[in-house]
Amino acid sequence: MAKKRPEDPPAGSPAWMATFSDLMNLLLCFFVLLFSMSTVDADKLEQVVASMQSTISILPAGGSSIGDGELISAGVRQLEFMDSYYNEMANSAAEDSKVQTDGKQSVQEAYEAQELSESEKMAEEIQKAIDQANLSEQVEVDFNAEYVQLNMSGAILFQSGKAELVKEAQPIVDKIGKILEKYDKHVIEVEGHTDNVPINSKRYENNEVLSLYRALSVTKRLRDKTDLDPKYIKFAGRGDYVPIADNSTPEGRARNRRVEIKVYNSYNSDVD
Repeated sequence: MAKKRPEDPPAGSPAWMATFSDLMNLLLCFFVLLFSMSTVDADKLEQVVASMQSTISILPAGGSSIGDGELISAGVRQLEFMDSYYNEMANSAAEDSKVQTDGKQSVQEAYEAQELSESEKMAEEIQKAIDQANLSEQVEVDFNAEYVQLNMSGAILFQSGKAELVKEAQPIVDKIGKILEKYDKHVIEVEGHTDNVPINSKRYENNEVLSLYRALSVTKRLRDKTDLDPKYIKFAGRGDYVPIADNSTPEGRARNRRVEIKVYNSYNSDVD
């Protein structure tokens, strides 16, 4: 009787290889999903790539390890540690970002504190000099982180509807100029302000123009009667756009008719 021919091996890859391929695909998808939910910096990403290259069997280094010798090829029990690993990296990146943000805020806050401290010191010095010059009733002093402000009522400086300094106001401006000579390298800005009552004048077409010429009158007096460097002195007319009181009352309108002299601290005294 003729011998039975052996059966040919089944076509295609062995069954175990299909199972192994499925496992590798699942692992790859799992890692990609974890990575997409994490925030990783470049250095830590390189560490992860290096770890994966030395871990998965199909990569050159074979079935090495993650961490201290635990083989990922030994089974899926390592996967739970990968989640913790990625979470730690994401938390670390978030903490680094928070530290950088807090650091910038701290620097900015320290800078603003220095600005305010210098303005406060300047305000104390100017107020003391004003008291000694017997100008306390004519000049109000205030300050912020940028400048010290001297506020003078328009009633003591000008006649109604005019921009020339009255004779009685000239000594006041001269005394203020002498006080400001101590700050000759600081930007000084003179601002004119009015109330909102429309002006009826052939010379000044509106309140904005009137306020500009009033600021110019004070500025010219400061330049002519002091040793202040003219390039540091600016002037502007603000009209009725920046009221400090209610224009519906006579008292409020009187407060709004004013000239402000702003002496900027050294942090804000750049000259264009």
